[in-house]
Amino acid sequence: MSESFVHLSLHTEYSIVDGVVRIKPLAAAVAEAGMPAVALTDQSNMFALVKFYRACQASGVKPIVGVDCWVTSEDDPTQPTKLTLLCINNTGYLNLTQLVSKGYTEGQHRGIPMLQKSWFTGQTDGLIALSGGRLGDVGLALLSENEELATSRLNDWMQLFPNNFYLELQRTGRVDEENYLHAAVDLAIKND
Repeated sequence: MSESFVHLSLHTEYSIVDGVVRIKPLAAAVAEAGMPAVALTDQSNMFALVKFYRACQASGVKPIVGVDCWVTSEDDPTQPTKLTLLCINNTGYLNLTQLVSKGYTEGQHRGIPMLQKSWFTGQTDGLIALSGGRLGDVGLALLSENEELATSRLNDWMQLFPNNFYLELQRTGRVDEENYLHAAVDLAIKND
């Protein structure tokens, strides 16, 4: 059995401020590379969903629906943290649409839709959460060398997303990435 790669965090032209990937060429490239699936996680929105779903289906690639979210920090409301949400099923899709909509209607700060951690209670069925790497609240605690806070935040997320919360690891050469990676792996080992 050969190993395959699946993008779980990908922004398209519909991500507005930070994406340039076009949907149809994306689906074609993913299929040509032999990837079985690809996740669409545009920043704070699901605008490309229908076009993405159709293009993936036409290319024989499994579409994974998701969103990269900003979550208001309980410690510093001016410093939101990142969280990636991926749908497992229709229940997850419905929960994700409700969370994203609430971010736009009730959570905008300086024109950016943000979610509050308390909104996740009762809204996580059918969703997988990726920690946001070094930009998530667990990652920020690890980078500040506060393992106790990182563990507390990890436990909070694990309660909100039972068996569906993952520490996100990325190696792209960005600042503090290696420090975060080593600390995150240690935290994952200590917390099973």
